[in-house]
Amino acid sequence: MSTTARLDGKVAFITGAARGQGRSHALRLAGEGADIIAVDICEDYASTAYPMATEEDLAQTAKEVRALGRRVVTRKADVRDRGQLEAALAGGVAELGRLDVVVANAGICVLGAWDEVTPEVWQDTLDTNLTGAWHTITAAVPYLIDAGGGSVIATGSTCGVRGNPFFAPYVASKHGLVGIVRTLANELGRHHIRVNVVHPAGVATDLTGGLARIDQLIQTNPVLGGAFDNALPVGRLEVGDVSNAVLFLATDESRYMTGAELVVDAGNTVF
Repeated sequence: MSTTARLDGKVAFITGAARGQGRSHALRLAGEGADIIAVDICEDYASTAYPMATEEDLAQTAKEVRALGRRVVTRKADVRDRGQLEAALAGGVAELGRLDVVVANAGICVLGAWDEVTPEVWQDTLDTNLTGAWHTITAAVPYLIDAGGGSVIATGSTCGVRGNPFFAPYVASKHGLVGIVRTLANELGRHHIRVNVVHPAGVATDLTGGLARIDQLIQTNPVLGGAFDNALPVGRLEVGDVSNAVLFLATDESRYMTGAELVVDAGNTVF
């Protein structure tokens, strides 16, 4: 991947960067000239049906960023723990010198009917996807103000646009995330900070390995199956499709976009 310098001299902070969408975003931004602060929890959750990324995964992200000729700082941190996140970010900015782009990407997703949602699943999902995004963005804002402005991109979902069945905690977290984005877009605009959200449909990552029961759940109420259909003949998006949208929102090409919901869903929300 060649560098075309659309983000030359910029530094991007990305959570959930050890694999999947987070790694893809890191490489896409690095390929356009950005240095990267990459953070991931690198520990399993008891509440998820799939293994989380590892420290080896995070190291691989760093290796691939460096192969593009960019600098990278990695930190193991849990977005639910504001102190860990602030320390990780402070260390990264101290090493790389500034902060311009924030990608609040870390998240979990646990599939289940409403009466299968345990208190642990509910709390872990909201704490990671919603509170974790709040921690990520607000911890970064002072650095963006110091830089004279910047771009914040949150990873949303079509579940943040519609009431997808069997994803209640995830739907709640992503709808809440939209509220955070809209509010901060208003409050931070005077600092030349833009805040937007990308809503992908289902993306082919390790996380989707935890969704194997979806067909079984749909059979309990087949009328709901249409909620997961895309208008385009695509089952799942590739991570690069989402990274292209993240890159657009990170660059000056979107300089007058803030508070926006950029839907990348193969037509899932058209119906």
